[in-house]
Amino acid sequence: MHEPRSDPPIAREGQLRDHGERPRERMLLLGAESLGDTDLLALVLGGGHAVERARMVLDACGGLRGLTQADAHELCRLPGIGAAGATAIAAAVELGRRAGRLELPYAVALRGPQDVARFARRSFGDATQETFVVLGLDARARVRLVRTVALGSVAHVDVHPREVFRPLVRAGMSSAIAVHNHPSGEPEPSGADVELTRRLAEVGRVLGIPLLDHLVVTPTRSVSLAALGIVPGT
Repeated sequence: MHEPRSDPPIAREGQLRDHGERPRERMLLLGAESLGDTDLLALVLGGGHAVERARMVLDACGGLRGLTQADAHELCRLPGIGAAGATAIAAAVELGRRAGRLELPYAVALRGPQDVARFARRSFGDATQETFVVLGLDARARVRLVRTVALGSVAHVDVHPREVFRPLVRAGMSSAIAVHNHPSGEPEPSGADVELTRRLAEVGRVLGIPLLDHLVVTPTRSVSLAALGIVPGT
């Protein structure tokens, strides 16, 4: 099923009627927020019939979410895209991911699980395989370390507590937060997630690096296991 594109109606602003399918002029006049997904992608592609080609790409990928998961080689095979267009799209997607990582600035105290969830969603929330990441915090709850511990399949990732805590011990972290994604789009923790969380919390207690939370994220939602009462001692 293709997800709907968030293309605002052309007649939403009177000025748009005069610019038709000219996204460059509309962006300059009304700002990037006035453009829909198709128009923004057309600006990335450039060249002739950019809007039509952008619409075709989004349809072929199943919408914006599918586009973020498409490989440049796959995009090359689409009619009228070629290597230049495919690599431009891939570069734009990667820049978006990297910009999202800035949501978790170094040495700044976390305000709550929403900060971690926002960072995770933008960094790897739309990944097609489960990705397990650990954050190391200092005594003032400031992020000092982010490490990818394991990569798994579409429905499972193998994580051992020693791999989670090894970088934390080496870096002298005071506490930890774990986070991983669910490619299925459902953020509810599985039985395996609950069991792993309890094991991590116990190991953290023994090592003196308490586990503050374990979050499960998708591109649009997140669940805190601490908020569910599953993380002992929180």
